[in-house]
Amino acid sequence: MEQRVIISKDLQTELEYAVSQCRHDRLFVLTDDVTVNKCWNIIKDYKCLESARMITIPSSDVNKNISSVQHVWTELSRLGATRHSCLINLGGGMVTDLGGFAASTFKRGIDFINIPTTLLSIIDASVGGKTGFNFNGLKNEIGVFNDSRFVILSTVFLNTLDINNILSGYAEMLKHGLISDTDTWARLVSFDLSAPDMAELGAMIADNVKVKERIVEADHEEKGIRKALNLGHTAGHAFESMAIKRGKPMLHGYAVAYGMVCELYLCATKMNFPLDKMRQTVSFIRQHYGMFDFTCNDYNELLELMSHDKKNVNGIINFTLLGDIGDIHIDQTATKKEIFEAFDFCREG
Repeated sequence: MEQRVIISKDLQTELEYAVSQCRHDRLFVLTDDVTVNKCWNIIKDYKCLESARMITIPSSDVNKNISSVQHVWTELSRLGATRHSCLINLGGGMVTDLGGFAASTFKRGIDFINIPTTLLSIIDASVGGKTGFNFNGLKNEIGVFNDSRFVILSTVFLNTLDINNILSGYAEMLKHGLISDTDTWARLVSFDLSAPDMAELGAMIADNVKVKERIVEADHEEKGIRKALNLGHTAGHAFESMAIKRGKPMLHGYAVAYGMVCELYLCATKMNFPLDKMRQTVSFIRQHYGMFDFTCNDYNELLELMSHDKKNVNGIINFTLLGDIGDIHIDQTATKKEIFEAFDFCREG
């Protein structure tokens, strides 16, 4: 059944409509221990949720694991869920990814609705049908493609976010700008993130989500052009996995930002991406995200982590690279020397 994405103007009315369209015997709401305190109060008095049962998991990416999935399954079973029940995932990308997987596999699949509450999940995680969890130290190693029935995107939740979470989501917006067109990219790298105008940000979000929707609609299962959305993620997921192994997990968007620095270097050296646009983008990233703390002694471990990326074929590390803004080249490779040079650039500029 086709997913419907709603850019929200009246959250209560839209959620009531979505719930009414998912015929169900029981309704459940999944949150994490941060979202339940910051976001549940915004919607808890809606009439359509008066009989909903709550399931809460620990927050942060370190808990995006099989134990949390098992907890959701256990609670659904304990609270009487059937294959005709519906799960609302209220939270960031961790909740929508993990909750989507739990719903997709419980009783061979129940309906679910995503209400993303972070900028990152509004822009990236809740749209496109990717569900899953981290496994064996690797990001999103286990999962399935399965669309939620509805995604309701409401900027009302942005007021609950700190600046680090705004920045995390903005990195994915910047990626969408790089793979779309020069005007979108230019608007993004000139936006004042030190004092963000929420009204302007809201308008930019609506345009940004359309970039991903258009690509996902053309290639739902990532066999071709959807790989464009992986710009910055091959290196970024390696940085993210390394940070988790160190016991110092970073927000996903920060990892993608650092990954984009590496991969824009490869774009410039291998695809002749314009140096002025690369420098402007990298300068914007360094100004707002700082730099990832790693040394040349970490290069082999990062390369090993990159070798597990799901985009790889026959053990060859694949990148999405750009010849210019919007000039997308998927399934690109790089030598170990080139990748290590990109790490040098990321560390030293």
